[in-house]
Amino acid sequence: MKRVASIGECMIELSEHPDGRITRAFGGDTLNTAVYLARLGVAVDYVTALGDDGWSEDMLRAWKQEGIGADRVVRLPGRMPGLYIIQTDAKGERTFSYWRSAAAARDLFSIPQTDSVCTALETYDWVYLSGISLSLYGTVGRQRLFETLDRLKAKGGRVAFDTNFRSRGWPVLAEAHEAYEQAMRRADLVFASTEDLAGLSLDARQAVIEPYSASEIVLKLDVPACEIYAGGQMFRVDAAPVSRVVDTTAAGDSFAAAYLAARIAAKEPVEAARLAHLLAGAVVQHRGAIIPRDAMPAHLLG
Repeated sequence: MKRVASIGECMIELSEHPDGRITRAFGGDTLNTAVYLARLGVAVDYVTALGDDGWSEDMLRAWKQEGIGADRVVRLPGRMPGLYIIQTDAKGERTFSYWRSAAAARDLFSIPQTDSVCTALETYDWVYLSGISLSLYGTVGRQRLFETLDRLKAKGGRVAFDTNFRSRGWPVLAEAHEAYEQAMRRADLVFASTEDLAGLSLDARQAVIEPYSASEIVLKLDVPACEIYAGGQMFRVDAAPVSRVVDTTAAGDSFAAAYLAARIAAKEPVEAARLAHLLAGAVVQHRGAIIPRDAMPAHLLG
């Protein structure tokens, strides 16, 4: 079975409901993808740093219940995870507020345990990371990560990169451009979106499609559809309409999980995109990043 390492940060997630109630869960873009990968039958480990507090213990327990491997999680005494609040408008579009500057996950590639983390990462078939992952580690940490990805690829491993962009994580846009260029140059599979690229002030064709044509690129459009660039061809795959959008949180994360799971299972890109649209369409009909397991499209479950 192919093994995937998903790298990033999980935070305490608070969702504000229309009546003012707040419910607690855990989430983060690459963690969300890891949950959905596990539900789709993929062997996935989450790679991050946590504290030694009760919130961190609850996270680990929740991940293990989802079937996510936690052996690569580094525990840092005296530290805690970050926190964010989701607010949604009448159309289900979300906004986030974060408290995460001292989160343990930010130090994953700058601690004494980093060498063992990097060595472990080189053993996976796939490593999945995002633009948010890159924003955590700083210039030196990112370089350690990129060097690890180079060694992984030299051993036959592959890299999947989601352009997921949050401007608050990149005070200097030029640093984002450099980090994204480094990640996309190493990626075998790129999940991009017109929204992310606009935030980066990049043109999709000039910045992603043409320079990285050797990769498989999935470009999510500003309408319910995606374009796939693979093997010198372009395919457009439209999503079925969703009648009731409640919360778009983790729509892209679940899309990436279903697409990657399908490609690992040797399904063709167009079929992978159809399955990805199907899962994302289910996710946006529920509040929060992780939907109830019984709300998953039944024939996708692993």
